[in-house]
Amino acid sequence: MNILLVGSGGREHALAWALSASPLITKLYCAPGNAGIAQVAQCVPIAATALDELLAFAKEQRIDFAVIGPEAPLVAGIADQFEAAGIKTFGPSQNAAQIEGSKAFVKDLCAENGIPTAAYKNCSDIPSAKSFAATLPLPIVIKADGLAQGKGVIIAETRELADEAIESMFGGAFGSAGHEVVIEEFLDGEELSFFALTDGRHVLPLAGAQDHKRVSDGDVGPNTGGMGAYSPAPILTDALKTTILDRIIQPTVDAMHARGTPYMGVLFAGLMITRDGPLLIEYNCRFGDPECQVLMLRLKSDLLPALIAARDGILDSVDLRWMEETALAVVMASNGYPGSYEKGTEIQGLAEAGKNPNVQIFHAGTEERDGKTLAIGGRVLNICALGQNVHDAQSRAYDVLSYIDWPNGFYRRDIGWRAIARELSK
Repeated sequence: MNILLVGSGGREHALAWALSASPLITKLYCAPGNAGIAQVAQCVPIAATALDELLAFAKEQRIDFAVIGPEAPLVAGIADQFEAAGIKTFGPSQNAAQIEGSKAFVKDLCAENGIPTAAYKNCSDIPSAKSFAATLPLPIVIKADGLAQGKGVIIAETRELADEAIESMFGGAFGSAGHEVVIEEFLDGEELSFFALTDGRHVLPLAGAQDHKRVSDGDVGPNTGGMGAYSPAPILTDALKTTILDRIIQPTVDAMHARGTPYMGVLFAGLMITRDGPLLIEYNCRFGDPECQVLMLRLKSDLLPALIAARDGILDSVDLRWMEETALAVVMASNGYPGSYEKGTEIQGLAEAGKNPNVQIFHAGTEERDGKTLAIGGRVLNICALGQNVHDAQSRAYDVLSYIDWPNGFYRRDIGWRAIARELSK
């Protein structure tokens, strides 16, 4: 089969790495890809959001199956375009992708179907947003409704900061994503990333993971797209998994089907595990990043048949096997991220760092130019390691980081701290 993978981040490198091992693949393309993906697939210089160009390429190369990595092309309707042209595609339709494209849509879906989530109000103007925020206890969560590259969420510790955040969002801080704003109560608990494949009716849960969204050690500082992750998630017991499937995932899939917009693809639920049980924070219509990296490192089965089964509506005939070891990923980011940062700085030492058999380095914002690996993004590398437990995997990942010479980059030094504390308390 000829496969086209769309995207250029660490998530896509992990997917390309996993897909490249499938004996079903004749040729694997990735558009646009990155320096790491180029090691396992043929990169094509077409942006992930250039839908017409991607479709023309897919037709020209007789692509049998397309896998869409990032959310932006899905929300823009790439799956609809490809399917209309007869190209089987893994990823939800434009209507179904609203599950990430609009936070207001998801909150209303939860309210209509009894799916547990935080108290909220969807607001289209500053006065109504401030008025509802004033009724909530501190801290207060303010979310831009649309896509904001994982950065459109502000947790305001004071009412003054809440008002400033509301004014900022409506003032264009996140572009068109902030034309509508969701005001939510703050949920206290432990976050969990839960992933499941679905074909619109059936659900196949994947391994759990936990990530670190804040930029600095101790989980402080502004939110980012994710500074590290690990899998499995110690908090995800069998009983909790059943509760999540029964109360959140399956009701969502059923509701989307009943609306006439069946959801096919990977469903990524960001959850808060509270004293009252799991509550939905938000949905994403694609694999998480960096959670995908640790999931792919642990996956023993061939990924491609599962993705095809999800698209073909036969997911109930598929099972996946996972390594028992823990996988942990540390993100190296450009200095200044999640704010402004310099592009084009050189990264050295990757060859030496990649020699460890228990470590896999997934590239995100990199480019190969004149024989040099350059950083061109905010999140740039994912140093992923397998270990017997979280502490073991963490040690291996940080040992490898010492080989990478990149003065313009930084990383958190405490990835997995909560899980390690749980391990030590046993």
